[in-house]
Amino acid sequence: MAFPSGWFPCSLEQVPVSAKPSSEASQVDTLAAKRAEYRKGDKVRMPTLQRPDGEIHYEVHGSGFPVLLFAPGGLRSRIAMWQTPPGGPARPWVDWTRALPAAGFTAVAMDQRNAGQSRTAIEAGHGWPTYTADHLALMDHLGHRRFAVLGGCIGGTYCLNAVKAAPERIPCAVLQNPIGLHPEHPGYFPDSHAEWGAEQLAARTDLSAAALAAFGRNMWDHPFVFGVDRDFVRGCQTPCLLLPGTDIPHPAVTSTELAALLPAVEVLKDWRGPAHLPEQERRVLAFLRQHCV
Repeated sequence: MAFPSGWFPCSLEQVPVSAKPSSEASQVDTLAAKRAEYRKGDKVRMPTLQRPDGEIHYEVHGSGFPVLLFAPGGLRSRIAMWQTPPGGPARPWVDWTRALPAAGFTAVAMDQRNAGQSRTAIEAGHGWPTYTADHLALMDHLGHRRFAVLGGCIGGTYCLNAVKAAPERIPCAVLQNPIGLHPEHPGYFPDSHAEWGAEQLAARTDLSAAALAAFGRNMWDHPFVFGVDRDFVRGCQTPCLLLPGTDIPHPAVTSTELAALLPAVEVLKDWRGPAHLPEQERRVLAFLRQHCV
């Protein structure tokens, strides 16, 4: 998603949506009204977190135990990926920005750095820990000492990195369709990074091709799930709910190995697509309630 014309920072603080709406329809109406409240012409004004090298756009919906959401999309991971686009095909996953508040949780969603409306530097030393620092800083900013994490696609590795960095803060994690190194397609993520990097260079004059390449090596020149190793996963005591992947960026072999290694894991095998959305929502909410409420 390209940055909007006239992209600008804003300094709005957290504006949570009213908790526990009387019905799903009222929740949808509340979210739509809240987003409309921020709209100014073609620009969308939403809360931002100031980071040393830029700004992170985020949204907060509902009240209750906080769940930090990491959207699908690879390095383009952004809030809009949770929602079905107007006129587009239905997403195979639940829109957790709506389902969590309706169930009595606080949903904290974010555009990852240099995705959606978030913009930061890209330096040769950046990598997975850079993202983790953003995630913990956001929850510090919002005053959430403890919180669950739920991530789709690249968000699965974000979840594991957050648990590794702050295990005492995170009582559980939901790993939805986690990424990993596909044994038959090892170039998938490096090649995707090169494409993303070319887009960034074309859009911004402040970036260095060498720095983008080094950043890519820091992200993707690793086995397994890229951000943590098997030894960490084998020793991870944080309860996890795994929704397995089945394709090239989300290899079945990676999910099978996660299911075998994680000591405290539940697996929801059939979760993707319209027929499974009710069970997907039920199981994830039950898991969160068991470990967080």
